[in-house]
Amino acid sequence: MLLHTKKIVFLFALSFSVLFLYPSALADRIDPGDLVYKGAFRLPDNDEWQYSGYAMTYYPKGDPSGKNDGYPGSLYIVGHDHHQRVSEITIPPPIISSGKKPGDLNVAETLQPFNDIRSGMFGELEIPRAGLAYLPRQGLQKTDKLHFCWGQHFQDNDPSHGWCELDVSLPESAGVWYFNGFGNYVTNDYLFEIPVEWAEVNTPGQYLATGRFRDRQWSGKGPALFAYGPWEEGNPPERGTRLKNITPLLLYGVQEPGAIEITNRDNMKMKYFKEADEWSGASWLSAGDDSALVFVGTKALGRCWYGYSNGVEYPTSGDSDEIYPETPLWPHDDRGWWSEDIEAQIIFYDTDEIAQVAKGRKNTYEPQPYAVMTLDEILYDPGFDLQRAKRYLVGAMCFDRQRGILYIIERRADDEKSLVHVWAIE
Repeated sequence: MLLHTKKIVFLFALSFSVLFLYPSALADRIDPGDLVYKGAFRLPDNDEWQYSGYAMTYYPKGDPSGKNDGYPGSLYIVGHDHHQRVSEITIPPPIISSGKKPGDLNVAETLQPFNDIRSGMFGELEIPRAGLAYLPRQGLQKTDKLHFCWGQHFQDNDPSHGWCELDVSLPESAGVWYFNGFGNYVTNDYLFEIPVEWAEVNTPGQYLATGRFRDRQWSGKGPALFAYGPWEEGNPPERGTRLKNITPLLLYGVQEPGAIEITNRDNMKMKYFKEADEWSGASWLSAGDDSALVFVGTKALGRCWYGYSNGVEYPTSGDSDEIYPETPLWPHDDRGWWSEDIEAQIIFYDTDEIAQVAKGRKNTYEPQPYAVMTLDEILYDPGFDLQRAKRYLVGAMCFDRQRGILYIIERRADDEKSLVHVWAIE
């Protein structure tokens, strides 16, 4: 079976949104309708911005001499997937291009050129995943830091998290540290700060959240998330430290001691979970007393299978009598998890429910998204592009809490460079 046409997907996505959108009974929830799209901007003219954008964080003190255009601060973003270096850029005013032409958009400027902040900690990573989070001086963390994590598609239980200084040319990186009791497939991708007021009540001393979603069911049947505070275990903790100051916030399965994969059970899954999903970014939104924990990613639509993009399935049971199909011709020769089509989405969680998990009053698999927001209408290059081996639509997200501005990466939308899309909570 070939991938479905956009007409069919539109009908499916419409019904999916109705099924997935729960009435907001609580006044303190941020809903999709509260996010107003402001447009997009381009990244600087540098080839290293191709295949970029799996990690990003907002820095409120960045670009102090910039224009008074309503978008102060700067962004730290991970560049090309092969190099995984970090650059700091300005935030130009976003523009809505009616023709979806990147040339209509403003272009960010480089504040700090690309540098490797990993300091040789990780070696070569195959199909890497990464997270970045700026955190100001907080509690036992005595200075502003840029926190990071790195992982890859296949790995054992490896150290994954660290921090560095804001000057990426002199990062003085510290780490890397293990997440004690939890494997890499649930910990080392998205990374963001938790509002201090919420953390002081629910996860004292833990002002960061990190997690991962890995395709199939290796990270459980939904995105995983943990609160943590490495400064509680050293300033910095010694390399190889197994961090224990961790609070699970979401986990759709069971982490067995020493296991690499999460143990899955039918009663422990996110509604409408599919093996080919890809939740690639997360943030904690807030506006006054309203809030939401949100994830952004590429949602699988329709039938889902392991095999090739032309619908040919590849057996996974390991039985000796299985018949393995021949590899199809290009562009259908990439084996993995596939679905009939894809759609970029933001899913919304109630932070009061996350608080109940943190306090042990709810299981980690009980919270469910109360709303979904589809993004394809504003994307510059939605859907599969098999000839370019393009199967994921979006990357990281980050949030300017003071102004209520949300930034999301659209991958490979400006030729092979990323674009940054912008929303404001109003």
